[in-house]
Amino acid sequence: MQKFFWTYVGGRVPLHLREDFCGTALISAEWLRSDSRRTAVGVDLDIEALTWGLENNVQKIGADAYSRICLFRGNVLHSLTSAKCIKSALLGSENYKSLRETEDNSGSVIDDDEADLVKKLEISEHVRDYCRRKESSFPAADIVCAFNYSCCCLQSRSELVLYFKQAWNAISEKGGIFVMDLYGGTSSEHALKLRRRYEDFMYVWEQEDFNIINRTTKISLHFYLSKNQRSLRHAFTYHWRLWTLPEIKDCLEEAGFNSVHFWMREMPNIQEKMEVEDYEVNDNVKYEEVSSFNQKDAWNAYIVGIANKV
Repeated sequence: MQKFFWTYVGGRVPLHLREDFCGTALISAEWLRSDSRRTAVGVDLDIEALTWGLENNVQKIGADAYSRICLFRGNVLHSLTSAKCIKSALLGSENYKSLRETEDNSGSVIDDDEADLVKKLEISEHVRDYCRRKESSFPAADIVCAFNYSCCCLQSRSELVLYFKQAWNAISEKGGIFVMDLYGGTSSEHALKLRRRYEDFMYVWEQEDFNIINRTTKISLHFYLSKNQRSLRHAFTYHWRLWTLPEIKDCLEEAGFNSVHFWMREMPNIQEKMEVEDYEVNDNVKYEEVSSFNQKDAWNAYIVGIANKV
């Protein structure tokens, strides 16, 4: 991301990151670790992932990391003023009781499945106000990112443009970039299983049949652990629309980005097999900026939108 920023914006060191669809905020945590001046804002709907990220990824950096990051439970299509800022803290029984009363009186609902998580969080009105002030005191983003193919969760063009406008608005008036990733190729449009073996586990990417009318598919991630031969089937399941590169470019430009750049690399050819054992990616194959790219069996891309606001 830093390379992209210096290539297309330059003039200053990028210090302020917004990570959308951040999950456990691993990218934000590594961003903070790389420079003590850096700040990060993360946004995701998954309260469990956000909590785990604060208590593990962020905590490992050191105490000062908490002063340089805000994680929000919210929808990336909406302003952060409607999101809930997550602050990791164990609550005593009296505080928890007060929190439940506050939440109940405000009309919001705490699901039974989330009760144990809420016990570990301060998500009350005064904490929300504190975190709003904290987020607003952060400089606007030099870089906004959305990785792990998360933009495929948005299945209509209007949603995609709306999200890109939110990303554009989050970028500094000095200018900045938006970065996302996307995959494709002929193998991405049919049922497929890819297996990758690691020392302690096997990871399986399963793609169900591909609907060519609306370009939607279902992706499931399975894990098979060597220890105790434990399996975690459907550990994660996603319903995606696989956008095309021209669609992404058009939507970014409609949202206000001045230019769009594609960095691509070919992925290993699976030759239309339905199942592939021991799928390996050659890390020596580098991403290159392209203006033309012939269709492959499989490819991966970073898409960079440039916001020149000056």
